[in-house]
Amino acid sequence: MEPLASISGLATEASRRPIGWQVQLRVDYVVNKVMQTHRGQSEDTVQQAIQDQLKIYGVVPNKRQVSQYASAISSLPPIPPGG
Repeated sequence: MEPLASISGLATEASRRPIGWQVQLRVDYVVNKVMQTHRGQSEDTVQQAIQDQLKIYGVVPNKRQVSQYASAISSLPPIPPGG
């Protein structure tokens, strides 16, 4: 049986991460997911999809950031079927 990690060790490890790192992971995940499903669609559609997904993961969307992601994703060509 392995010894348990000390509480102080866990606190030190967590304090090395920047504030908001979990939020950024969720944003990255959602943007990648929407990029796979909404490429080439209208900016408004992409923006709504990002906002809806972020809310599911408990992230309050930053409108300017979402708008930038939506613009980039809508300008991408759609993924060809079977690609």
